[in-house]
Amino acid sequence: MARLLVARQSTSLSNSAPSGPPYAPTTAALGGQPTIGLDVPITAVFLFLFLCGAASNMTIFQLNRRRGHKFLFSGALFGFCMARSLTCVMRIVWAFRPTNVSIAIAASVLVAAGVFILFLVNLIYAQRILRAAHPHSGWHPLLSMAFMALYAVLVATLIILISFTVLSFYTLDPSKRQTAHDLQLYGGTLFAVIAFLPIPIVLGGIIVPRTSRVEKFGSGRFRTKLYILVTAAFLLSLGAWFRIGTGYLTPRPRDNPAWYQSKACFYVFDFGVEVVVIWLYILVRVDRRFYVPDGSKGPGDYSGLIPKTSTNGGTEKTGGEGKMVTRLMSEEEVFDDVPEEEVEQADRETAKARDIEK
Repeated sequence: MARLLVARQSTSLSNSAPSGPPYAPTTAALGGQPTIGLDVPITAVFLFLFLCGAASNMTIFQLNRRRGHKFLFSGALFGFCMARSLTCVMRIVWAFRPTNVSIAIAASVLVAAGVFILFLVNLIYAQRILRAAHPHSGWHPLLSMAFMALYAVLVATLIILISFTVLSFYTLDPSKRQTAHDLQLYGGTLFAVIAFLPIPIVLGGIIVPRTSRVEKFGSGRFRTKLYILVTAAFLLSLGAWFRIGTGYLTPRPRDNPAWYQSKACFYVFDFGVEVVVIWLYILVRVDRRFYVPDGSKGPGDYSGLIPKTSTNGGTEKTGGEGKMVTRLMSEEEVFDDVPEEEVEQADRETAKARDIEK
C-alpha cells in the first residue's frame, strides 16, 4: 500500500475524463489504466482463479462446520477471494469505461485494501506458532494485549486509508491532498511491516530456548507449519514492500510511467503473489494444520501436554506426561521431528528413573 491507495488512484485516465469532482489524477500508478486488449484477458484469468479459490474455501468451511471442526479462517479466505473477484470485475469494467473516475476509485480502493485480510490471517497463524513453541510466555497477558492492540491499529488504519483516499479524489486543495498522501504512506509502510512480521515471530519462536516441548496443534509436522507460513509471509511482504517502495519515489506523469509501474509489475506483485498464497493454503490444508481446539485460553489448551495447577494446589498433567525442563534443544526438537510416540515413551522412562532414584 505504497501511497498505496494513491498509487492505484493515479491511473492514466483519458484526457476526456470529466473535470470533477471526482477529479482524475495526473500522475502514473502501478499498472496504469486497464486496457481491453491486454488487461481484460489477464484479469479474466485471475478472476477465474479467485472464484475457484472462493469456492474451494467455502466448501472446506462448510464440510468442517458439519463435522464440528470450527476454522473461521476458511471463511475469511473465502471473503478475501470474493473481494478480489469483485476487484477484477471492476478493473474489467474500468477498461471498457476509461473515463469514469468513480469506477477508477472503486477499483483502486479494492486493489489496495483487500490484501489486508491475508496480512491479518498470517499474523494470527504466527501467534499460534509462538504460543505452541513457548506456551507460557506466548500466552502471557501482556503479549496477548499487544497483539490485540496491533489488530485494532490495523483496522483503524485501514478505515483511515480508505476514507482519505476517497477524499483525495474529491478535493483540489493541496494541503488536503498532501495530508491524504502522508497518511497513505504511513498506512502502506505499516502494512508492509505487518506483512513481514510473521517471519521474525516464527524465527524467534524456534531460536529462543524453550522450557517445555512444543504444544502440537493441528495436523502435520511443526516444521511444515513454519515453512508454509514463512513462504506465504515472504511472498506477501515482497509485494507490499515493492508497492510502498514505489510509492516513496518521485511521482511520474500519467503518460510517462516508470518501468516499476508497468502492468507486468502490477500483476506479479499484486494479484500474482496473492493467488499463489491462496492456493498454497488450499492445497496444504491450513484448516487442518493450523487448527486449535475451541476455547483455547492458556498453556496446555492446544495439546493438553503442559502441567496445570490443580484445585488442591498441586499440579496435574492434562496430557499425562508433560515435563518442564529448561534446556537447549536439538534440531529434531526445534522442528518437532521426533515422533510423538517416542517423546512420550522417553518421558515415561524418565519419570520411572526419577521415581527409582527417590
